[in-house]
Amino acid sequence: MNDTFLKACRGEKIDYTPVWFMRQAGRYLPEYQRVRAKVDFLTLCKTPELAAEVTIQPVDILGVDAAILFSDILIPVEAMGMKLEFSELKGPVLYNPIRDDASVARLKKLTPEEDVPFVMDTIKILRKELEKKVPLIGFSGAPFTLATYMIEGGSSKNFLNTKKIMFQSPELYSKLMKKIVSAVISYLLSQIIAGAQAVQIFDSWAGVLAPDDYKEFALPYVKKIVTSLKKLYPDTPVIYFANNCAGIIKDVKKSGADVIGVDWRIDMAEAVKKIGQKAAVQGNLDPCALFLPEQELEKKVQGILLKTEDAKGHIFNLGHGILPETPVKNAIAAVEAVHKYSRKS
Repeated sequence: MNDTFLKACRGEKIDYTPVWFMRQAGRYLPEYQRVRAKVDFLTLCKTPELAAEVTIQPVDILGVDAAILFSDILIPVEAMGMKLEFSELKGPVLYNPIRDDASVARLKKLTPEEDVPFVMDTIKILRKELEKKVPLIGFSGAPFTLATYMIEGGSSKNFLNTKKIMFQSPELYSKLMKKIVSAVISYLLSQIIAGAQAVQIFDSWAGVLAPDDYKEFALPYVKKIVTSLKKLYPDTPVIYFANNCAGIIKDVKKSGADVIGVDWRIDMAEAVKKIGQKAAVQGNLDPCALFLPEQELEKKVQGILLKTEDAKGHIFNLGHGILPETPVKNAIAAVEAVHKYSRKS
């Protein structure tokens, strides 16, 4: 098996920089579209054979160095008792959002093997299929990001309801976060037991918080999860991706994660300097750079590789998910450029 990705996570010596893309299993691939045409999104997430099939597609097509489980961050939230739907126009919709003590009390304790067995079944299939290929990354949403969806009932522009609860009802916020942290720890531990060789915690909305608020209302909960995982599985790398991290990166690095994911809004050299040798880095090509002519794209790749030479370790990635309109040949060209320009011999 190609274990370059796992070595890079641990800061070990490697022959070239590994690469994978967030949302690499997705709509930009015609092969994914053919599978997706048969079922709706949630059914795809909950059908192990199909979820495994689309997880493997980018490994074979792009030549990436890691696979990431095909699922959605809201799968465990639905299992906690919130009705979930995906709208083509609005994205995820969670009914009866969390706004009071009664709605927090109604949330069920997550028992992953019973509540979301299809996730573990998908992982088991993937470990067999990927045995001689690449490692498998499991994942979860971070507590703050999951809380925003649960409180807002979906995506939001200003996160008013979330911040009102944070600022006006801190005890209620704390009760909710306690339940989410417990669910995320159980969920990620179950994924590791099922066979995930690394896990990523997605904090998609961390950047909407002021630095002081991030330190108070988001970071402590991530630290608790990372500490719990590392206590039981010290050799399983944990990646923490806090989107829009430029203003909070000095605190993000305190999460305890082995790898810090970095978006494109911060210069990678600056990110490496601020993170230091505390963790490896992951990122940070702007997803729209995949629309550049090939020579220009190669220059962007080379630039990021140069800026990460002093990092403890580097996994090349996009600064956020790959866009549905991305030409497949450009995604392949980016992977090839990473391998070509980072090779040590």
